[in-house]
Amino acid sequence: MKSMIFQLTRSLRSATPLGAIRGVHSVARPAPTRRAEQPLSSEEIYAREEKYGAHNYHPLPVALERGEGIYVWDVEGSRYYDFLSAYSAVNQGHCHPKIVAALTAQASKLTLTSRAFYNDMLGAYAEFVTTLFGYDKVLPMNTGVEGGETACKLARKWAYNVKGVPKNKAKIIFADGNFWGRTMAAISSSTDPSSYEGFGPFMPGFELVPFNDIPALEKALQDPHVAAFMVEPIQGEAGVVVPDNGYLTQIRELCTRHNVLWIADEVQTGLARTGRRLAVDHEEARPDIVVLGKALSGGVYPVSAVLCDNEVMLTIKPGEHGSTYGGNPIACQVAIAALQVMEEEKLAENAERMGQLLRSELRKLPADIVMTVRGKGLLNAIVIKETKDYDAWKVCLRLRDNGLLAKPTHGDIIRLAPPLTINESQLRECVDIINKTILSF
Repeated sequence: MKSMIFQLTRSLRSATPLGAIRGVHSVARPAPTRRAEQPLSSEEIYAREEKYGAHNYHPLPVALERGEGIYVWDVEGSRYYDFLSAYSAVNQGHCHPKIVAALTAQASKLTLTSRAFYNDMLGAYAEFVTTLFGYDKVLPMNTGVEGGETACKLARKWAYNVKGVPKNKAKIIFADGNFWGRTMAAISSSTDPSSYEGFGPFMPGFELVPFNDIPALEKALQDPHVAAFMVEPIQGEAGVVVPDNGYLTQIRELCTRHNVLWIADEVQTGLARTGRRLAVDHEEARPDIVVLGKALSGGVYPVSAVLCDNEVMLTIKPGEHGSTYGGNPIACQVAIAALQVMEEEKLAENAERMGQLLRSELRKLPADIVMTVRGKGLLNAIVIKETKDYDAWKVCLRLRDNGLLAKPTHGDIIRLAPPLTINESQLRECVDIINKTILSF
């Protein structure tokens, strides 16, 4: 009898959800099923993401399933020119075969060791990237915002250990309109309410000056507690805001004079996007710290990096900063391949030529609709004059209908940033699409 009761109890336990045993109401959910027999339509894909995903983005309604070079295809098979390039992460074009080959070869061999051990790829990548950009050291991370956080930590550590700023008094100066991510530190420097509203209290020690305003920067740097000035050479998310010629050179002079580190946020502007390897190269100005990301992997894997010299980098000791995935073998192989493509295919030179052609053609558009054209290389934007009949969002929807994908920022601005592999005939076809779309309004 006891044996039967024991067997029955064990059977019930094995068949009863753990939550129910503990007195918690539990409803078993069926495992998700895939409709292999019929692909989802675009509308079904929108609805599924809306139902199960967080509502922290407002995507343009197009459901993409494939990309190659400068093109992407939606689930219905329609082809589009990509004029966003994943916010400049696919400078080398979608699914570049050399970068994908590096990814797959390394993925079948060794993916992750953490930094608890050495691996055979990190040193090779570190030597390659520091030699290419001319810095002593690299600290590898994964995302652009992690790179920005790392740069801020390095600046504070340097301020205390080298400059002699009193403990917990270090300040970092940022420019109005900056965008380097949405972590708590990043939004603490933001002037965009959609980024910071409802998320306080914020990081102390961050201060702001107007972008492209040298007198304001000079005044701020007179504070002996300032550790660094962090700035995008061209403000991307703000709407491709290009500073005056000489702005970067004067930043370098001021930071040197006041013993302040210059952090260049090149996550979006770097890696050939503006027609130079780095955007600061337009003025041959050398920052103390450079933050890279996005196209550092050609869009196939999250890779970011912080470059600086020994005086700054070696202020951080073992255990004071790091990342489980930072510097993993896949990331290192992919980054080397992505940088090799950038150099071998002369993407900076092509971006310079195609960018000049694009802006010259865009300036022919009706001024009563397109009020401003600005940019460098293939990082460009147009400012749309909003009316009751149309705005930048509606223009982007019609561009999509005509076979070109772009996205508004700040309501009236449309970024135009195709992969840097685009050729002249393709660019002229895209100009025709943009012209046709604008004239339709």
